[in-house]
Amino acid sequence: MTAWWGTRENVSMRLRLEVEAMRAAFGDTFRLVVKPGGVLYWLGTVEVNMKGVPVRDHTLKIVYPNDYPQRPPEAYVIKPKIYSEKHQYEDGQLCLFNPRDGTGYGWNPSRSTAVTVAAWAIQWLYAYYTWRQTGKWPGIEERVR
Repeated sequence: MTAWWGTRENVSMRLRLEVEAMRAAFGDTFRLVVKPGGVLYWLGTVEVNMKGVPVRDHTLKIVYPNDYPQRPPEAYVIKPKIYSEKHQYEDGQLCLFNPRDGTGYGWNPSRSTAVTVAAWAIQWLYAYYTWRQTGKWPGIEERVR
């Protein structure tokens, strides 16, 4: 079975649109990496311009799952190493939205792209540093029961 994005010789229209959208939103900040076995991800360095942030440059990795776009890409902060007890899974994946919010607010397979996830990851970084400085995560949080 061919990957959702096609092959190097025959790239799918969805991936072409993804690349176009990432370039329009971020220029050359992110580069697309294709690994053997069909692993596909974006890697880029963004600057967090916020007072009190010890390291300004943050490398983000946006990884496409095999069943994309039915599932959203996963976002990780590669450098510097960051771990948060809030809004981050044990493997380092950032928790960017609540799936129960539905396609109107969360991931929407027909409209959302890697741009969506990259933008959410950048917002996550600012929320993380705000939380570190204030003790309060900005925005609405759901209670875990």
